Amino acid sequence: MTILLASRLDAAERLQWLTLLRALLPHETIVDERPADAATSVDIALVANPPPGALQGLGGLRLIQSLWAGVERLLADPTLPPDVPLARMVDPAMSEAMAQTALWAVLSLQRDCFDYAAQQRRAQWQPWPQRRADEIAVVVLGQGQMGMAVRRRLEANGYRVLGWSTREGRWPDLLGDADVVVNLLPLTPATQGLLDARAFAAMRRGAGLVNLARGAHVVDADLLAALDGGQLRHAVLDVFHTEPLPPEHRYWSHPRVTVLPHVAAQTDPRSAAAIVAAQVRALRAGAPLQHLVDRARGY
Repeated sequence: MTILLASRLDAAERLQWLTLLRALLPHETIVDERPADAATSVDIALVANPPPGALQGLGGLRLIQSLWAGVERLLADPTLPPDVPLARMVDPAMSEAMAQTALWAVLSLQRDCFDYAAQQRRAQWQPWPQRRADEIAVVVLGQGQMGMAVRRRLEANGYRVLGWSTREGRWPDLLGDADVVVNLLPLTPATQGLLDARAFAAMRRGAGLVNLARGAHVVDADLLAALDGGQLRHAVLDVFHTEPLPPEHRYWSHPRVTVLPHVAAQTDPRSAAAIVAAQVRALRAGAPLQHLVDRARGY
């Protein structure tokens, strides 16, 4: 049987994945182009933002393994085989990277680092009162693998952390307790546009927002209005509705926005390939697969 790497990765990235996977799975046939007999020979698809329809017609498919944590683009493809198990990438190395980014963002908000950077550009010397970590309340939206990793890292550094998932129902009251909101929710129809004018109005005046999940969680016009009106003090944004972020977008020039180019927690093939190889071995042995997606829930 054949394992197909279906992706929009560039040539160097594809070569890195193929080299690592072939070393870990020497008895498997791994290709990055559909073979002529793909309809019957391909039984595992490894996917990273594949073109729509890339898996159509693969009648022998037994597993779709995403190389990325998010699967909303896959689920939006109407040609995705409906009855094939779909697994998302859950890599402790990726969770560690996300925890580091979240800690940097929260610490920078706590210690006014973004304000000091702006002051430096104006040659302005203006110290601000220094707040302690235990004086900062952080709400982490999303309690999955990454959300819990972020929560543990923030708590270990002295922050008061509250967690929230879509299964809970105290949304407005919870936001009112936050000095910083860190978003790590999965993107589903229920969470799209969740960070809107109502959510921002419920937050403490002068709070900060850190969005490390998906751009579609945020209503951009509402966030800009909340920043312009002083309801929010600063936003750290790693993800956007359109990526790359268009050069004319107001986020680039807004003095209260820090833009990252979707780098909070990148898939590291060096660790992720071992997770893929373990999934392949489990499938071959008839053992349980890990991190399967509930398609009805969207994650």
